[in-house]
Amino acid sequence: MPHSISPEASPADDSTLPLADAQPLSNGVKEEPSSTSQDVTMSDAASPSEAEKNKVVLEGLFDDDDSDDEFSSSAPQIRPEEAPSPEPLKIKPSTTFSDPEVMRAFYQRLFPFRYLFQWLNHSPSPTNDFAHREFAFTLQNDAYLRYQSFPTSDLLRKQCIQMIPSRFEIGPVYSANPRDRKTLRKASAFRPLSKELVFDIDMTDYDDIRTCCTGANICLSCWSFITMAIKVVDVALREDFGFKHILWVYSGRRGAHAWVCDKRARDLDDQKRRAVAGYLELLKGGAQGGKKVNAKRPLHPHLERSLAILRDYFQTSILLDQDPWSSDRSAHLLDLLPDASLRAALQKKWDSAPSRPSSMKWADIDSLAASGALSTLDPKSLKEMKQDIVLEYTYPRLDAEVSKKLNHLLKSPFCVHPGTGRVCVPIDTRKVEEFDPLGVPTVTQLLGEIDTWDREHRQNEEVVVEEEDGVSSSQKQVSDWEKTSLKPYVDLFRGFVNRLLKDEKGVKREREEGGNAMEF
Repeated sequence: MPHSISPEASPADDSTLPLADAQPLSNGVKEEPSSTSQDVTMSDAASPSEAEKNKVVLEGLFDDDDSDDEFSSSAPQIRPEEAPSPEPLKIKPSTTFSDPEVMRAFYQRLFPFRYLFQWLNHSPSPTNDFAHREFAFTLQNDAYLRYQSFPTSDLLRKQCIQMIPSRFEIGPVYSANPRDRKTLRKASAFRPLSKELVFDIDMTDYDDIRTCCTGANICLSCWSFITMAIKVVDVALREDFGFKHILWVYSGRRGAHAWVCDKRARDLDDQKRRAVAGYLELLKGGAQGGKKVNAKRPLHPHLERSLAILRDYFQTSILLDQDPWSSDRSAHLLDLLPDASLRAALQKKWDSAPSRPSSMKWADIDSLAASGALSTLDPKSLKEMKQDIVLEYTYPRLDAEVSKKLNHLLKSPFCVHPGTGRVCVPIDTRKVEEFDPLGVPTVTQLLGEIDTWDREHRQNEEVVVEEEDGVSSSQKQVSDWEKTSLKPYVDLFRGFVNRLLKDEKGVKREREEGGNAMEF
């Protein structure tokens, strides 16, 4: 059944601040070209005088019916995603998620721009935390547009609908509007001030130890590597650094991103970001097949806690599901054993039983040690050796470079992954073991769910609200994302944002009263 989408339908106030036409983009100025795409910049959305003339009060862009009361607004409410649309366009059954009109419909009808603004703005009132934030767009032709900025979420939405980026990334908050950087007299006047502390976990970093999939492919068996990493990193950030507001987001294909949003985290300089990344980094490179973990003893409390989390996963996800040392793979396990006599004894035993599963080979180590046949094997050394192997196969493999730089950009939550069509949804850490990356909705699936909901509820779409005086008056239009399987993910994000805003309000009040927030 073909699903229908609406062509570009901007809210009534989209004309508040005109954006530059998309046509000149291909002739833009190159900026810091990357290895995969060309960085170009757009002209400013509007001149300062024009922007001032068309100033928008942000509270007027959002409604309050599902926000925390503490941040409600009495201003007239407009919800861009509920603006009336022209006659829908019919998309053929063969249409894929990469179709530009599908992506246009996604930005127009499903992307939660309202909550993205609240998350990055850290306040219900307009601040430079959003207005001076860098956004970078990757267009359908792989052009990469850096230093985009927007005073309102509605203007970000409008540009997405107009330009249909395959994805967009979020960068730091700068000391000046990123669009104005070339007009500043001193280069030093344009510098990054703050950004969430971010972490990136990619399944390809586990290719040397996972046996079920390779490259961009994933399954529920190897996804357990990401689950383990989330559990270890999340508890370390909370218990060892005291961070509270940590948003985990599925990357859309084979990994996960963490956004640490506490103000203390956002204000860290590069040196402190490197320190946090170094604290969590354990595996070191080296010769292929060589030992990657040589933890110092006694183990740091963080590693002791990590081992307690990871031991059960090692028994199930590694030994049983991955079976990493089956058949000819056992050579790698032998390489990790420092005792020559133990290696020789195990090699002899396994040569006689080549199909012996990994769980039994792991048990063979203890059996040989307990037999007393190996006089050179020290029980303490054996324990430490096994701990290092467990950590090598289960401890998080972070792309540490992502975390070390304040000006690093990272893909926004709720973008659509261009390779899979899946939405980059938040992960509920309270139910992290239940998260199924293969069950995350795709953009075409979501658009079909809207059509199905509309057909089934067309007669009951309007909800009558009973006011205090008993007079029935207002009507609520159901947002398109609320009609789909994206709803629980948006609700999770909305709850996270509300908790962050509450804490931000407390920090602001403390500063105004002369208090000092806790230093890092």
